[in-house]
Amino acid sequence: MAQALVQFIDKQFIELDGVEHKFVQGMFGIFGHGNVTGLGEALAYTDNDITFIQGHNEQGMVHAATAYAKQRNRLGIYACTTSVGPGALNLVPGAATATSNRIPVLLLPGDTFASRQPDPVLQQIEVPGDFTVTANDALRPVCKYWDRVNRPEQLITALLNAFRVLTDPVDTGAVAVCLPQDVQAEAYDYPMEFFDKRVWHLDRRSLSAREVKTAAEVFSEARRPVIICGGGVQYSQACEVIRDFAEEFKIPVSETQAGKSSLPWNHPLNVGGSGVTGAESANLLLRDADLILAVGSRLSDFTTLSKRHFGAENSKIFCLNVSSFDGHKLGAELLQGDAKIGLLQLGEALRSSGYATADSYQLQVAEAKQRWDAEVDRLYADKCEKGNCQTNVLGVVNKAIADNDTIICAAGSLPGDLQRLWRCKTPGSYHLEYAFSCMGYEVAAGLGVKLAKPDNEPWVIVGDGSYIMLHSELLTSIQEHQKINIILLDNHGYQCIKNLQMSQGAEHFGNERRFRQPETNLLDGEIVKVDFCKYAEALGAKTFFARNADELAKCIEAAKAETVSTLIEIKVEPGTMSNGYESWWRVGVAETSEREEIRKASAVMQQAVSETRKF
Repeated sequence: MAQALVQFIDKQFIELDGVEHKFVQGMFGIFGHGNVTGLGEALAYTDNDITFIQGHNEQGMVHAATAYAKQRNRLGIYACTTSVGPGALNLVPGAATATSNRIPVLLLPGDTFASRQPDPVLQQIEVPGDFTVTANDALRPVCKYWDRVNRPEQLITALLNAFRVLTDPVDTGAVAVCLPQDVQAEAYDYPMEFFDKRVWHLDRRSLSAREVKTAAEVFSEARRPVIICGGGVQYSQACEVIRDFAEEFKIPVSETQAGKSSLPWNHPLNVGGSGVTGAESANLLLRDADLILAVGSRLSDFTTLSKRHFGAENSKIFCLNVSSFDGHKLGAELLQGDAKIGLLQLGEALRSSGYATADSYQLQVAEAKQRWDAEVDRLYADKCEKGNCQTNVLGVVNKAIADNDTIICAAGSLPGDLQRLWRCKTPGSYHLEYAFSCMGYEVAAGLGVKLAKPDNEPWVIVGDGSYIMLHSELLTSIQEHQKINIILLDNHGYQCIKNLQMSQGAEHFGNERRFRQPETNLLDGEIVKVDFCKYAEALGAKTFFARNADELAKCIEAAKAETVSTLIEIKVEPGTMSNGYESWWRVGVAETSEREEIRKASAVMQQAVSETRKF
């Protein structure tokens, strides 16, 4: 059965616009007794073109595979295999990350014996009330398709359904096909056509005539429209189309984390990031917009400012999306179709009506962008009285790396700074995971991006909190001769959450990397110092320590010349990240508390909640 699985996935292809791509490029794996003698034997001794990469943490493997598929615009994937029990359970955060980001990842965890004859086996979770349940069932809620192959012939329908989901832009996400260790090794006379080359077609879905007519009629009355450019623009390869659409009809474009880099930062109609971590220019325009066209966006709370100040009163929202699930959010009017085709259709309808925004609105957009560009210049030049400012450090990095290199990030205060301040020049140069915002994604994702873009330099920008949590695939990158670069900003803990904590009336508690004080039993002692350079050097990376911005620029140049993975460490002062601009985010604040400041913050929050959209 395992041999049949390898032969099948090796023959799967995906086609878009007449171009075929081999779909499964390789497999990350950590072997154990649950997969080494089944799937491990098949990978080693069957004729296949699947590159096997030894991982060092199961969650990290899935993050690397997710990043690879994301960077390839979902036109290629890596599979991941693990043993039973803890190995399979370690897939859960990675699977959730892939699914929430709408990225295809194939998971092949080993499972306990389908025969149950030797139960309980090593690493088996026993559920006395249901012997069909194993540790792998934990993957069910975080996967878009889940199956367990309890007989070898079940592999046929399991894999056909798995690839149906993996190649469907509407339903894609993590897919788990669980492989009982006895069944992996059982023989079955599979039909030869099962192993024939199979091409899965990504046919672009057009909008209906009704959808185009409805949208064009509403657009014809719009005076202050704004486009939100989501990740679907990248996956549809519609960057040029959305640029042409905006230019022709003179409509400003704001970008989500997944959509950022679709337009160059200095395009006159690119008004910056939208939402909680967005630019003042975009958020002011979105607040007053009478029409919002969201293209390929899942409209998360960060994009919509938790539904507050998102569109003027009685404003209209259209969602151009292949997914009706995403397209109906906020009571929006769904335009169900491919981003590229849909924009072309809508453009044709608007062109026939001679639509364009007024000169006065275009002037307002230009002035908002000019003010925001000046603010970014100020933050990039900002210097601390002592130590390094995070915004200044990012400005140095932005200037130092090549235009087509890719930056990678996921969690902490850095995604906010990057969406607001980072200046992208080419599509695909900005790789942020901000649907699940999974700490530990960053380093593993750097490996995935490198595999997807072998001729470019990936730059992982990560805080000390996320780095400490998961960085095992740095070793994988060294082992595989896949150079990645890590720029580690050490601010001694989880400063982003400390800021949120204090903004809602609390004193800082439990968020900095400090020793516990015996006298108070609190984590408020001296900072715990970590030498991240020695830490990475021990794994085989080339490391650099930058004391200031000038040294950082020199370190980046030196890192470019290296052939092995690098890490640059720089200390940044806590609290030197950018703050919200015309933004608001809803969080739960205690209605009752011994602390008066928290009670006041709760009252402010409740007042703001009363002003949000109710759908």
